[in-house]
Amino acid sequence: MSQGHFGAAVVTLTPAPTLDRTYYVNRLQPGGVNRAADVREELAGKGINVSRGLTLAKIHAPGVVPIGNADPNVLERTGSSFLVPLWVEGNLRVSTTIVDIHGTTTKVNESPRSLSEEDWLKVIRLTRETVVNTGAKWLVIAGALPTYRSSGTFVDLQPIFDDMKELGVKVALDTSGEPLSYWVKKDAATLIKPNAEELASAVGRELKTVGDVVSAARELCENGIEVVLASMGADGILAVTKNDQWAAKTPPVKVINTVGAGDATLAGFLAAVVENPVLDGEENYGVGFNVPLGIQNAVRFGAIAVTQPTSGLANLDNMPEAILDATPDLSAPLEEIAKP
Repeated sequence: MSQGHFGAAVVTLTPAPTLDRTYYVNRLQPGGVNRAADVREELAGKGINVSRGLTLAKIHAPGVVPIGNADPNVLERTGSSFLVPLWVEGNLRVSTTIVDIHGTTTKVNESPRSLSEEDWLKVIRLTRETVVNTGAKWLVIAGALPTYRSSGTFVDLQPIFDDMKELGVKVALDTSGEPLSYWVKKDAATLIKPNAEELASAVGRELKTVGDVVSAARELCENGIEVVLASMGADGILAVTKNDQWAAKTPPVKVINTVGAGDATLAGFLAAVVENPVLDGEENYGVGFNVPLGIQNAVRFGAIAVTQPTSGLANLDNMPEAILDATPDLSAPLEEIAKP
């Protein structure tokens, strides 16, 4: 166990970290030669981004990451001392983002590096060890999942869910595609954070209205998920439990870069709920933590994230106010239909 990671409220696990390389150009010309006005590099991945956001909120959130040992200086070079690395054979995958200064973002991600069964068992052990040694109450598992090198199947999260259940630790899961569709049916995670399209994919149907999003989220709650935190882009965010739903949005902000906004949203939610625990006799919203307070903070973090050029939050300055609606209009159409 690395030193200096004691006393955290949240631990994150990024099973497939990436080196984010972002190029900023003035009016991208597809198919042409473009010169970058600026290039930045970050160690990233959804869990890492959540840890960065929580760190900015002064909440210690060490992040467990399996990192390819071909780049041994990457933690120091990218200012990632808050991470708890497991060094594995190989290279880090690279995600390339091209940000047109005038508004469009193009992203190309390499597939996650596969892991051996032995390395994945080490990840499981290191995750448990970090949670136990820090006394964390939440574990965030976020980002794409790697596959086993020998079989090509996705790594198994069940041992981690079992460990966290034994320890009484809540798990927030933020992934997509086949892994999301699988794990939302397994009564394993406390909270999931899909965007509208990911939610549509998980339930296998189009979502056209706010009510469609609520119905899809509640369907997943019937499988054991306690809270679905659904990002709807310009339509804001919904938090849905078995019995309640809340919508939150902010006044419009200038969008520079949308990469990492969802991770900032999750960081904002967790920052609020761990800093404001529900006391005996207080409203626990059926889940044991303050969901409406969490969603208000989530939408503020997400809004400030899109105004910044980095994939991880750079600062929390000048965050907009949140507008909370405990009775959202279920008939309101989504700005963009979410398709599975």
